Amino acid sequence: MLEGEFTFEIGEKVTTGGPGTCAFLPRNVPHAWKNSGDQPGRVVFLYTPAGAGRFVEEMLERPPEGDLKKRLEESGWEVLGSNPL
Repeated sequence: MLEGEFTFEIGEKVTTGGPGTCAFLPRNVPHAWKNSGDQPGRVVFLYTPAGAGRFVEEMLERPPEGDLKKRLEESGWEVLGSNPL
């Protein structure tokens, strides 16, 4: 994390952190995050394999026009439900 405060749920564990916090979100482990501070925050996400970041890049270039779930699946992401945080 670079700025602000975020809350992460990784599997069954929930934790909150500020600048300097590092969270590892393992593949195949359900996870969620939200900005839990009172100011905008900044976070750097690194994806491995890097292809997972393709969805974010496409959303910046071409905002959703239709079935968001389908676009997520095409990028290898699976939405398991609403954000629990």
